[in-house]
This record gives sequence, structure tokens and C-alpha cells, in this order.
Amino acid sequence: MRTPPLIRRREIWLPTAAGWALLAALVLGAGWLGLRGIYGFLAPERPVGRGLLVVEGWLTEDAFDEVVRIWRHGGYTKLVTTGGPIERGACPVSARSYAEYASQALRARGLPPEVLAVVPSPPSARERTFLSAVLVREWIEQNRADARALDVVSQGAHARRSWSLYRMAFGDGAAVGIRATAPDGYDGALWWRTSSGAKEVISEAIAWTWTACCFHPGPRGSLEEKWGRE
Repeated sequence: MRTPPLIRRREIWLPTAAGWALLAALVLGAGWLGLRGIYGFLAPERPVGRGLLVVEGWLTEDAFDEVVRIWRHGGYTKLVTTGGPIERGACPVSARSYAEYASQALRARGLPPEVLAVVPSPPSARERTFLSAVLVREWIEQNRADARALDVVSQGAHARRSWSLYRMAFGDGAAVGIRATAPDGYDGALWWRTSSGAKEVISEAIAWTWTACCFHPGPRGSLEEKWGRE
């Protein structure tokens, strides 16, 4: 009986040096085009245009001007400000949280107090934006507010992560949109030309990736949802 061969010869085609160079150039070019457009992915504009307008309180002064324009041109019923404790010296001492600071900034710009709701969040070493989203959801439930739709206002490249976390917190209970104000200190279309733009966009891309793949809150309404595992 003949023993079957253990090895055999095959012919394969491989690129030449010029071929490898062309392939590398195509891959690098495609990667660069993707990186140049990543800001638009991280800072989407997908508003619902009605319901609640939820504003993250750490925004810049220029962003608050934008919030006022959004409020006046939208069909919103209430403006909710969010945010945790303020680092010492970061904002006026009269504001204990970014939620309060944002409310003060918006009242100073002419918004009447009756349209504003302040929903501060406590200190947290976990995902602070998600905690803010859960507390907004609980505020809606406690006040029996009509919140079948809401838009979240964030700034620059942080917007997609905020959008993802609010949709995670609200689930199918509400239509959640996002408004991204202009970034602070750089041009979003040319983010790679400044160190501040590169730092923010790259760090937010990493943070969003971690949120998308690795952040798993507890069951809705549980302590684990707010604080995670001990």
C-alpha cells in the first residue's frame, strides 16, 4: 500500500516591492481619510427637535450662547441642566455643581427660570455622563414630565459618547437626539492641526470605543446601574 505524501508543493503569487509599496500607500491613504473624518462621526447632529432639551453643564460660554439659540428655535417644553460637583476654582463659588452653573449661565442669557430644571449628580468615579442620564430619567419619572422625546446638547467630540449613554439609559422609553456645539479652541474639520484638537478627538475616540464595547451598566433602577459593582 502506497504511503500518502506528507507535504506538497504549491505556487503562490506575491506582490513585488513596487506592489507592496502601492498597497501600503492605499491602506495609509484610506486610514488617513478615515481619521480626517472622525470628528464628524464623534460630533453628530441628529436632533429630535421636541420634548426636553438636556444640557451638559460643563459647556463653554460660547456653547451656552448656542444652547439659547437652540432653545428659542426648537419646540422644547423644558430645559434640563446636568452635571456633577465643580472642581474648586473652576467656576463661580455660588454654583455647587455644573448643573447649577449651566442654569445660572442660561438665566443670565435671558431664559426665564420657569423653563429650567436643575438635575445635579453626585461625585462618581464611574461613567459620569451615564449617571447624569439615569438621574434625568429619574427626575422625569418623579415629576411625571412628558419626555417621549429629548435632545441632549454636548460639545464637540464628546457628543457621540453622550448620545450613546443617554440612549442606553433611556432604552426604548424615549426618542433621544443629539446636538453638538462647536468645539473649544480648534476647528473640528481640521482637528489634527492643533494639539488641543488632536488630544480631544483621539481621547474621545478611545473613550467612545470603550463605552461601545466594554461599558455594561446594571439592570434599570438598580444601585448597580448608578454605581457599578463594588
